[in-house]
Amino acid sequence: MVHILHVVGARPNFMKVAPVLRALGSTGARQTLVHTGQHYDGNMSEAFFVQLGIPDPDVNLGVGSGTHAVQTAQIMVGMEQCLIERRPDLVLVYGDVNSTVAAALVASKLHVPVGHVEAGLRSGDLTMPEEINRLVTDRLASLLFTPSEDGNEHLLREGIDPARVHMVGNVMIDTLVRMLPATDSLSVLEQYGLSGNGGLKPFVLVTLHRPSNVDDPPMLEQLLAALADIAERAPVIFPVHPRTRARLDEGRWSRPHLRLVDPLGYLEFLALLRRAALVVTDSGGIQEETTYLGVPCLTVRDNTERPVTVSLGTNTLVGRNPERLHFEALRVLGGQAKRGTVPPLWDGRAGERIAGIVTRARACGPIP
Repeated sequence: MVHILHVVGARPNFMKVAPVLRALGSTGARQTLVHTGQHYDGNMSEAFFVQLGIPDPDVNLGVGSGTHAVQTAQIMVGMEQCLIERRPDLVLVYGDVNSTVAAALVASKLHVPVGHVEAGLRSGDLTMPEEINRLVTDRLASLLFTPSEDGNEHLLREGIDPARVHMVGNVMIDTLVRMLPATDSLSVLEQYGLSGNGGLKPFVLVTLHRPSNVDDPPMLEQLLAALADIAERAPVIFPVHPRTRARLDEGRWSRPHLRLVDPLGYLEFLALLRRAALVVTDSGGIQEETTYLGVPCLTVRDNTERPVTVSLGTNTLVGRNPERLHFEALRVLGGQAKRGTVPPLWDGRAGERIAGIVTRARACGPIP
């Protein structure tokens, strides 16, 4: 029986691992789930396991926060012991967080094959730690599962053997498709005064957490000012990431027109996301989710590793430019939203494709 060890550590990983766990479970594979503890806030971690139906981790490394070097090193130490004890046939890593590259490094040095779910994404921006994690992980992986055609193109251009590359679609969309009906009965819209007898009020949903935005006090202040101006046209709901909350507390900024709320569970956030008139974000995954849902999205970044959300989807890059953010937001709220389409294979079955490829690869002998 093939033994698959999954490594997750941050919120985006949880949405990606859930459909793969489920699909491989139906094949009878033995599975081990390792949670590195990279996200240690309950609303950012444990609550997602419950809502997504992910089993309790078999191993929790509990690394918590730290610099990139400290966090990555602690994950590597814990993963080495885990892999020596568990001896899996394949390690599956997800996305582009520190847990991803740390597990890939350790597995490779112990000669355990690595599969990378969400391979091939590139922003071209080496100032982003995530871009470095993507490049290293893809170079080490034996099986590379890409969400879209641009991922395949990047990997082939970098000299990766085409036999290792498999376009499977987007596993985050698998989770969204499965969980979407569960948001119908939630009262989160009423909780924030967004619906009532008069129907749904147009509103803007915001997430910001990248260092380039929230660790730069002048930039954060300008973004908050732009969002406050937008809030004069429509309510702005801003679930605040712990990193962003710390910066807001340090700056002691007050923006009374913005609804700053605690991080939300996956279902509560999805209930807002699917009904928003506009989403403002610097998150990669939210660019994908809004494209699938057909919700206009403005991304506060100069680049994206998910260009398909711009070329085919509803996403628009506004850069780190508060004035353009304000301009484009008013265009959307004024009825001039960008229309998009759903990329190929974003159909809720990516996890099944991954399970099929892993099963077939194992049937031919040890995964190289």
